[in-house]
Amino acid sequence: MNPKTFSQKASDVNRDWHLVDASELTLGRLSTVIANLLIGKSKPTYTPHIDNGDYVVVINAKEVPVTGGKELKKIYYRHTGFPGGIKDARLEEVREKFPERIIENSVKGMLPKNKLQAERMKRLRVFAGSDHAHAAQSPKKVEVK
Repeated sequence: MNPKTFSQKASDVNRDWHLVDASELTLGRLSTVIANLLIGKSKPTYTPHIDNGDYVVVINAKEVPVTGGKELKKIYYRHTGFPGGIKDARLEEVREKFPERIIENSVKGMLPKNKLQAERMKRLRVFAGSDHAHAAQSPKKVEVK
């Protein structure tokens, strides 16, 4: 008997839709759950070089809890592309203007830095409130603990 290692083909990928409520877990623990769904690690057909992850819809991004003094101490940096164009914003400022960016940045940092990262990030849909535009896909609610 010669057991063969399973390797999934790109044509055999089946993608599901998952719904995650951001107000249930802290930012870091929530991001690891989302990253694992985007990568597809929980599937028995996981293959490292094939992108077989699922779509993830995140609601209530504005209410994601953080621990410690991160609300005032955590700083997000971005660059305009011009000389001297570095900009910074505290977590509370980003939460007020663009609450989706908090989760997007956190999840992107937890994904592997390879050619599959951009495609995985495209499957992440983040909404500030409890309403989302993907009811037609009937996403399954993910119970996070």
